[in-house]
Amino acid sequence: MHSTKNAPPISRNFPNALEKWVLAARPKTWIAGVSPVCIGASFAMHSYLLFGATLLFALCIQIGTNFANDYFDFLKGADTSERMGPKRAVQQGWIAPASMLQATKITFGIAFLLAIPLILSAGIWSLGIVFLSILCGVLYTGGPKPLGYLGLGELFVLIFFGPVATFGAYYVQAHAFHMPVFIAGFAPGLFSTALIVANNLRDAATDKIAKKNTLVVRFGTLFGKLEYTFFIGAPFVIPCILIACYDASFNLLSAAFLFPIAAQLIKKAWRAQKGEEYIPLLGGSSFLFACYTVLFILCFRL
Repeated sequence: MHSTKNAPPISRNFPNALEKWVLAARPKTWIAGVSPVCIGASFAMHSYLLFGATLLFALCIQIGTNFANDYFDFLKGADTSERMGPKRAVQQGWIAPASMLQATKITFGIAFLLAIPLILSAGIWSLGIVFLSILCGVLYTGGPKPLGYLGLGELFVLIFFGPVATFGAYYVQAHAFHMPVFIAGFAPGLFSTALIVANNLRDAATDKIAKKNTLVVRFGTLFGKLEYTFFIGAPFVIPCILIACYDASFNLLSAAFLFPIAAQLIKKAWRAQKGEEYIPLLGGSSFLFACYTVLFILCFRL
């Protein structure tokens, strides 16, 4: 049971019914689900219906994970009135814990239904990946030993929102293994992990109190800043690898035009001293992530 001091406050400024669920779904993080699917499908697009199902499946996994995070972080005391950054629906009293848990189940249920045509296309073996994606979405903050509370959040996000999602989106279309797709998948994985690190830097103080032992809590903010620098900068190496090793189009080098944005975000991260000073990193990282995704796809298809 969580302590009474973390009970949802009575708010005079409740968002309306639609707004509270949109806020709980955390639109700024949706790019983590959209990007790997779009990048993977850009290598082979044979069925727009399968692409649509893949995209909606990835979004449901992302939103379901966000709902589960909202519910379990409140239950475990990680989300309190002292938390910085975007408001959390359960902690604010906008959505009852039971309603959030029900929404989590429904969203993951929809994800499974959307995965059925994907499983039929890719093969029965892909059923394991579907179940694992849903399970990890729950266990990220749920269960007796949540991944995020053990410092394994970065690894989960890097893998499942990177090569797994990207290659999965490609395989559904092409039914083949293609190494460049696997390598390209690390770009969205790295960016998605940068979003997690930005949040962990912002929430380090409250996470420590709640015993949410992220890598930032375990090893300190200096380590977190180094993490963020690596994860926000490394995606720009991916086009170089694809060009040098797999004869990809030199148009991919245009991604370098976005690096000044990454450099500014890195500078903000290193200058930040207090939790609230890390807040702009999430929006800035999401914007860079989206721009990189669009540019990568356009340049790859040219």
